[in-house]
Amino acid sequence: MSASGTGDGGTRQRRLDIYLNDHLAGATAGAELARRMVQEHGDSGYGDDLKTLAAEISQDRQALLRLLADLDVPVKHYMVYGAWLGEKIGRVKPNGRLLRRSGLTVLVELEALRLGVQGKALLWRALLSTAAQDSRLDSDRLEQLRQRAGQQIQTLDSLHDRAATALLSPAPPLEAGKDAPS
Repeated sequence: MSASGTGDGGTRQRRLDIYLNDHLAGATAGAELARRMVQEHGDSGYGDDLKTLAAEISQDRQALLRLLADLDVPVKHYMVYGAWLGEKIGRVKPNGRLLRRSGLTVLVELEALRLGVQGKALLWRALLSTAAQDSRLDSDRLEQLRQRAGQQIQTLDSLHDRAATALLSPAPPLEAGKDAPS
C-alpha cells in the first residue's frame, strides 16, 4: 500500500466492491421501506410525495445496479437479501401497541428514509470526487443523481415537519365562547 493509503488497483477495486455493495444493500432496504410506506400511507396527505419518492428511490437503486455492472463490481446477493430481510424484521419493533402500528411509525419511517437518502447523496458525491480519474464514471449522471437526492431530502424534511406537527404538537387551545367538552 502506498504512503497515501490508496493502495494498488486491486485494493482500490476491492474497496469499491465493498462500498458499492454496502450502498446497494442500503438502497434495497430503502426501496422496500418506501414501497411499504406507499402501501400504508398512499391514501393519506403524504401519499403523492411518498409515491414520487418510492419511484425515484427505486430508479436510483437501478442506477446503482447499472453502475456496479459498468464498474465490473459483482453484486453480493447475500447482502441484498440480508438488507431486504432486515427491512422486514425492522417492522417488528416496540411501539407502545401490541397488535397495531403506532401513530409514530410514519415519523420514524420518514427519519429512516431520510438517513438512507442522505447516505445515497454522499455515495454520489464520493463517486463524483473520483470521476475525473475514472473514465467509467459519468460525472453528469452522478451530478443529476446527487441533485435528485438533495431534492428527496427536502421532500422528506417537509413530510417529517408535517408529521411531527400532526403527531407531537399539543392540541390547539379552545377558542373563547366555544363549548368545552365536559
